[in-house]
Amino acid sequence: MACSIPSLLICLLLLAPQLGSSYHTTSYSHGRKHVVLRSSQDSRVPPSCSPIHSGDDGGPLPVMHRRSACSPSGAGLDHSKPSVDDTFDRDALRLSTLFGKSGVTIPSTGTPLAALPGASEYHVAVGFGTPVQKFHVGFDTGSASAGATLLQCKPCAVARGAPCPRAFDPSKSTSLVHVPCGSPDCDVSECKGRRCTRALNWKNGLQNATFVTDTLTLTRSVIVDKFRFFCLEMAARSGDGSSGILDLSRDRHSLASRVAPSRATVAFSYCLPSYADSIGFLSVGGARPELAGHNVTYATLRSKALHPNLYSVQLVGFSIAGQDLKIPPIKLVGDTVFELHTTFTYLRPDVYAVLREQFKGWMRPYRLAPPLGDLDTCYDFTGLSSMILPDVTLRFKGGATMDLDIENFMYFKDPENHFSVGCLAFAAARTLEPVVAVIGTLAQGMTEVVYDVLGRKVGLIPRRC
Repeated sequence: MACSIPSLLICLLLLAPQLGSSYHTTSYSHGRKHVVLRSSQDSRVPPSCSPIHSGDDGGPLPVMHRRSACSPSGAGLDHSKPSVDDTFDRDALRLSTLFGKSGVTIPSTGTPLAALPGASEYHVAVGFGTPVQKFHVGFDTGSASAGATLLQCKPCAVARGAPCPRAFDPSKSTSLVHVPCGSPDCDVSECKGRRCTRALNWKNGLQNATFVTDTLTLTRSVIVDKFRFFCLEMAARSGDGSSGILDLSRDRHSLASRVAPSRATVAFSYCLPSYADSIGFLSVGGARPELAGHNVTYATLRSKALHPNLYSVQLVGFSIAGQDLKIPPIKLVGDTVFELHTTFTYLRPDVYAVLREQFKGWMRPYRLAPPLGDLDTCYDFTGLSSMILPDVTLRFKGGATMDLDIENFMYFKDPENHFSVGCLAFAAARTLEPVVAVIGTLAQGMTEVVYDVLGRKVGLIPRRC
């Protein structure tokens, strides 16, 4: 069936029984709009979990959301979706950790971290030691984890002295070496004694942590010898079920720094799944995407970023439905980061105000709804059989563009139903330093983010997982 642009919505309504999902989203290039249709069908196939845990085929590591039914690290945990307020509190705590008291802040109700979701939303399975002991861990590009990979180690205990589960046993590894004080690998200035140890505040608890080196096994073909990480001596009550977190920051001891630079490869890349029951991937030392035929655009890494351990780029503009927003360039000068532990995307208040007003102008046909937390641009789509939303695009210095699907720029109160209350998934952040934007995981879903450290750029490939 061929459809002209004016009659596209009518054609889609006729095709609705064939669309194959409960809420089907269709994008088309003319007009830069998204069409959503109500459908009585639901052909979604439950995820098959059997092949995804090993990552032993030499390919990328499967990435699972902490609430995924496929993640054994989350077995027995509460997989319910956190409230908007809890998500904002968690984001606020994360941003405070990254940027400090003088950095990005958003309103927070003060809920203790222990009552919020765990620090790692996404997990991969990796191996430590010889022979390999396998664990599910989070991963982080922001070096909020003290500039080192962290791993729960034995001996350790949880409440009332019970043995802690999912912990690495150093005594069973023949390749483990303790880092001594005075070693170049020990950057603890107050260190005294034979072992490099420090107190570390992690997941809302003070823990003793000891630097060691050991073998890190990602896949059969990616093995890192003498990899430095912190052994944590107490079990953390994080609620995410992971055993630690891989540091992929720009720190000199991170996993990214151990990847041999090559013009044919990149340091690492990841693609975050948009839904808890879908699978993404993490690739370390993989082939450069353009050599594999992928359509990638690159943003230039800032050479004078305020936070040198972060991969900062520069946001240079937005467009809604193909129309550029009129934002003075001076308001966009500063750092923008792709963040793995915040959900929503945060902008300077003056930049967010322009985006919000342009979006609200486009959405005049739809009923306004009360705010959800700090998401203040909300609409009630209840009872509709179809809706058309504008395309939202982010542009970066260097030429990279990020075209957001509906699931990336809208937050739905009922994630299984687009015909409910939906909000623009951006919020204002009070800033006291030149941080322009923090792009959260919701906006990044299904986009492969490529970190070419040697080439000093970050690549974006749409719809990769």
